[in-house]
Amino acid sequence: MALYAIGDTHLSLGADKPMDVFGGGWEGYVDKLREGFAPVADTDTVVLCGDLSWGMGLEEAREDFAFLNGELPGEKWLLKGNHDYWWNTAAKMNAFFQANGFDRLHILHNNCAFYGETALCGTRGWFFEENGTPHWEKVFNRELIRLEASLKAAGEREKLCFLHYPPLYRGYRCQEIVELMERYEVRTCCYGHLHGPSHRLAIEGTQGGVDYHLVSADFVGFRPKKILD
Repeated sequence: MALYAIGDTHLSLGADKPMDVFGGGWEGYVDKLREGFAPVADTDTVVLCGDLSWGMGLEEAREDFAFLNGELPGEKWLLKGNHDYWWNTAAKMNAFFQANGFDRLHILHNNCAFYGETALCGTRGWFFEENGTPHWEKVFNRELIRLEASLKAAGEREKLCFLHYPPLYRGYRCQEIVELMERYEVRTCCYGHLHGPSHRLAIEGTQGGVDYHLVSADFVGFRPKKILD
């Protein structure tokens, strides 16, 4: 049994927005994901750090969920990304998954999951690009509340944190999110969102006691990054 993380699969099996057109390693990315998941066993757990499907609703994303659930091994915990327009209430998403037999897809939202004695915590997070947009402060504060609720739900267990937006970026620091993780003694933080030329701006390694990892699909070569055995 092992724990993996990957973000930004950007699937478009039921919509017309394939990432292949962008180049930069995205050519044939669905096949690359199949190959990249080869080391993952059915008994393993994979956290998917947002931007999973281009579907505009649950129905349009159905083929992408079927791919994630049935063609890629492991139990999957899903986070919301900024392009996950299909995202809905947890009750509606769970009902949709159950109705379609997507029994290996689970929602990480206002809660935490457990991997043995380790807690998997997370939320979408926030990013400097959004600052100044209408209602940004309200949304940002909501993300802080969701992250703290997830961390509190972990109790005294060792905590890993999964975000979509990077909490650190060269030249940028989301102080409130970083402080929350440090206060709750988060051991590892995995995040996505950054692609192509932005990879060079990512923060990797340990800062303030937290070990940071960028797990965007194109950054990790479409192979989930192993976090724990």
